[in-house]
Amino acid sequence: MAHHALSSQESYNPNHLLDILLGKMQLKNDAALSRMLEVAPPVISKIRHHRLPVGASLLIRMHEVTGMSIRDLRDLMGDRRTKYRLSDAQGRPKPEEKAAQAAAAAQQQQQQQQSQGNETSSSTGNYAH
Repeated sequence: MAHHALSSQESYNPNHLLDILLGKMQLKNDAALSRMLEVAPPVISKIRHHRLPVGASLLIRMHEVTGMSIRDLRDLMGDRRTKYRLSDAQGRPKPEEKAAQAAAAAQQQQQQQQSQGNETSSSTGNYAH
């Protein structure tokens, strides 16, 4: 499985964060933690095995449930980054999405042209007087 850039940091240990949450909320296991955080149990498992990073939405949910600050939660898992950089690719449509958007726009334009052609032919038709 692919590892994420954060998981390559020596200090990164999401298990520590999950274990602290289990203790703080007096839960018996990861299944109970997943119910408390309202995520599927495999999410917790993937985080424990470094196959999935702790995402922003999950951090926010942890904050809501525990009352701990986001900074404290990040410190518990060893995430000491102070800046976050988005790659240039984030936020851009994927090439196949771009092609689909272009095709939809062309189809819409063609339909508009056809409907305009139909309006013109019906307005210039021969009428018997």
